[in-house]
Amino acid sequence: MDALQAIIIAIVEGLTEYLPVSSTGHMIIAERMLGVESTNFTKIFTVAIQLGAILSVLVLYWKRFIDVKHWQFYAKLVVAVIPALLLGKLFSEKIDALLESPLTVAIALLLGGVVLIVIDKAFKTPKIKEEEQISFGKAFIIGLWQCLAMIPGVSRSAASIIGGMQQKLTRSLAAEFSFFLAVPTMAAATGYSLFLKNWEENGVAVKGYDIILSSSQNVQAFVLGNVVAFIVAMLAIKFFIGFLQKHGFRLFGWYRIVAGIVLLVLLWSGYLK
Repeated sequence: MDALQAIIIAIVEGLTEYLPVSSTGHMIIAERMLGVESTNFTKIFTVAIQLGAILSVLVLYWKRFIDVKHWQFYAKLVVAVIPALLLGKLFSEKIDALLESPLTVAIALLLGGVVLIVIDKAFKTPKIKEEEQISFGKAFIIGLWQCLAMIPGVSRSAASIIGGMQQKLTRSLAAEFSFFLAVPTMAAATGYSLFLKNWEENGVAVKGYDIILSSSQNVQAFVLGNVVAFIVAMLAIKFFIGFLQKHGFRLFGWYRIVAGIVLLVLLWSGYLK
């Protein structure tokens, strides 16, 4: 992966991480279209580039994250992230295999788009408008919904937002809680990929950070990717909240359907493998 490819993929990540359109799915397709070879580094990059996106949430919502007096806020995030931690550990290898399947992405985009189109009508009477009203039980259920995003193309943001609305959160609060939940979820996934998981390189088990540090090109791509993802994600978050309050999810739903159909056509035509 060269510097230009890393920047393009990072722009895709920043634009899509917090929108309900699947950042992982879009990055997989971007990598295929750019001709990026599927290696351990590209798999790590797809996960670890989320560090930049995580920082964007911490910067935009820094007051919420440093307010240690409201300890229940942190406790709810811990409760909500538990399902993803457990299932992510149990199905790590299967998830990695799905990361190489554009067909899975296409189908998930298409079906997810249909769900988003009907979501506003399905949950018309939200009752919870403030984060303090979210119970630990509701936080856990939202965390269960988030686990659907382990299938590339589903979208972590979409799954957790739908989970929030199913638990009677308003659109904007469901989106904000999804942003907050992204921090421990993506931090755990990135940390596991970099420091805990054993990657096989030439028959030898190595850690993710070893693969990144193995060449100056990898280091450059990793740094550039996270910086670009951070900047673009901040802009995307600001846009999304305002758009969601006014227009809901229908446009994102139609986008997913069109993107899924286009991707299926590209796969069936042999243009994309």
